[in-house]
Amino acid sequence: MKANELREKTSEELEAALIGELKQQFNLRMQLSTGQLNESHKVRQTRRNIARIKTMLKQKAGV
Repeated sequence: MKANELREKTSEELEAALIGELKQQFNLRMQLSTGQLNESHKVRQTRRNIARIKTMLKQKAGV
């Protein structure tokens, strides 16, 4: 996700996206621990997406 895409979303949409990313992170961690994950870069991407979404939520709460 790009920061520009996130700025256009509402707080409710951001919270839904955050829940989706957290679920994806959990699934990726499980795959990594069982040795089934071939694309390990997705763990890092997901972690950074979560941080971006949380940042946008904080910015919107401050406005």
